[in-house]
Amino acid sequence: MSAKKRKKDLMNNNTKVPYFHGEKWIYVHKGSTKERHGYCTLGEAFNRLDFSSAIKDTRRFNYVVRLLELIAKSQLPSLSGVAQKNYMNILERVVQKVLDDQQNVRPIKELLQTLYVSLCGLVQDMGKSVLVGNINIWVHRMDNILQWQQQLDNIQINRPAATGMTLTDLPASLQLNIMQRLADGRDLVGLGQVCPELGVLTEDRLLWKKLCQYHFTDRQIRKRLMVSEKGHLEWKKMYFKLSRCYPPREQYSDTLHLCTHCHILFWKVHRRLPLRFGAEEAFRLADTNHPCTANNPESCTTSLSPQDFISLFNF
Repeated sequence: MSAKKRKKDLMNNNTKVPYFHGEKWIYVHKGSTKERHGYCTLGEAFNRLDFSSAIKDTRRFNYVVRLLELIAKSQLPSLSGVAQKNYMNILERVVQKVLDDQQNVRPIKELLQTLYVSLCGLVQDMGKSVLVGNINIWVHRMDNILQWQQQLDNIQINRPAATGMTLTDLPASLQLNIMQRLADGRDLVGLGQVCPELGVLTEDRLLWKKLCQYHFTDRQIRKRLMVSEKGHLEWKKMYFKLSRCYPPREQYSDTLHLCTHCHILFWKVHRRLPLRFGAEEAFRLADTNHPCTANNPESCTTSLSPQDFISLFNF
């Protein structure tokens, strides 16, 4: 009898019936009124907003991954059973996208490790209304996480065929200019391991100084000063020390937005508009994509970081 129940649980867990509404916007209400009853919870917002399509957009991918990480750390028990299942389905799509594109491997491996550690503690508390569902389902999901981690460990990055100029063919000044666009010091370290020439450039003190100043305040930097024997500031060492003490600055190409006038949470629409002063075309954020009644909708729009999104439902 128990074997049949386990088999049924696994079949229910493996069903791919989508529960997503895929909406571009939702009304966020924190109390009951004559017009609206009940509350909008984190789980409801996670179910209804179109996160499934967002991971396919390179501008929103890192935003969604960071949100999944924050939920994995502390918010899983607050999700409904449907939202928890949707969370795992979205995570599976994220992993598959990384395996297909061979990009963003490290942050996804970190996300999976964070989730697995959290689940190890939560599964031990099953029966205390921590996670929704049978323990066999969650053990199966944890096995899936281990399989995904193994697949990411075994991924082979295909080196593109050299058909033209490479990074090392550029002047050193241009190479440094490109490196300044990297916002994560670990990416700089990885780039420096490609070849000795890049390794020398990635040790540039000014490069690490700008990275420290980008992520951390002057006060934070002054508290973690490190001086070499020659009297120079060790910016590279300071960066990694600061990273362990303070959260780095988060930057996203696109985020969820909140209309403070309508109390609506939404993704902005990217429209392709022709430029009147040239033959080229460009992408611009042109539409708030919700029925705003304000005279100037843009003035009521606030960009939300992943943590802001989580905090919006702490009531």
